[in-house]
Amino acid sequence: MASKQDAKIQKIIARLQKRIAEGQFEEQYEAGQETRLVAARYTKAENWPAAIDILSSVSQALLKAGAGGAGGDLAILLVDVYKQGKVKPDAASRGRLLTCLRLFEFEEPTRKKFVKEMFDWSRKFGDYPAGDPELHHVVGTLAAENHETDEAEKHLLLGTKESVEVLTRMEYEWYKDNEQPHTAALFAARAILPYLLLANVRAANSSYRAFVSALTADNTSLGVQNVESSQGSDIRIFPSLPLLNFLGLLLLAVQKGTPDLFRQLKTKYASNLAELGGAWDGALEMIAEMYFGIQRPRQSNPLLDMMGSLFGGGGGGGGAGAPGGRPPVRRVEAAPTAEGLD
Repeated sequence: MASKQDAKIQKIIARLQKRIAEGQFEEQYEAGQETRLVAARYTKAENWPAAIDILSSVSQALLKAGAGGAGGDLAILLVDVYKQGKVKPDAASRGRLLTCLRLFEFEEPTRKKFVKEMFDWSRKFGDYPAGDPELHHVVGTLAAENHETDEAEKHLLLGTKESVEVLTRMEYEWYKDNEQPHTAALFAARAILPYLLLANVRAANSSYRAFVSALTADNTSLGVQNVESSQGSDIRIFPSLPLLNFLGLLLLAVQKGTPDLFRQLKTKYASNLAELGGAWDGALEMIAEMYFGIQRPRQSNPLLDMMGSLFGGGGGGGGAGAPGGRPPVRRVEAAPTAEGLD
């Protein structure tokens, strides 16, 4: 029975694909509408594999034919069927979505909604609260290829081990386009500091090594000294790039977890950090608390102080807006890797 049904579905798919390939806009639109009706029948019968098969195949055919709107609508419907059928992320379910994603024109209006729905599904039915790392990797890589740096950073930071190289290469190419050699650390930090905040020390170190390797390869006349730590990490000291030295030494300090070492490092580079106008201050305060047990300074707010004492929360914190102040940040004792990056 199942084989007859499979054959019937494949026959429907083949017919619709033929109409899409040979037809004009009206034919493509009608094929999309017919697909919706057929998929709705299978969905009502809770025949999830059949509904998924036809939506996946026809949406891809429409996207290939340049009918981004109709194809995008069916791709979004495919994700909805995943949710109704409680389909979990695995190689097959991810693969269908990623095939659709790669077929979208980057500026296609339905693409944004498809990406959002895809991550909503993966968060709800997968193992990763921030969304499936492989989905993040592909979305981020496509964004990097289309020079959408903000979107690329957001996704690649939550991606796979392979995402580290893509993100670092993008930041380095952006740095080169900037044509201001002294700004190297500003671009390297866009990957290194967020990785540390995500408790992904391994990725932070990998990004640092990749960035400085590219930098030295492209600038053979750049003065550099190699420093090897007792942990076996290689740090390169650039006399002309103090903030890049700060980032490298920060990574060494994180491995040791010694509060005094972090304080000394900040003191030594205080004038250089001041030139950033506070751009790194928030991240460094979080890093100090996560890896060195140094509590972030609290901004006094008399109203919050009073509310905190009334509600038994002690001194009032700033920022979080809760009467008892900011919840404590868990200290990171080791160098864990974020989920999905092993």
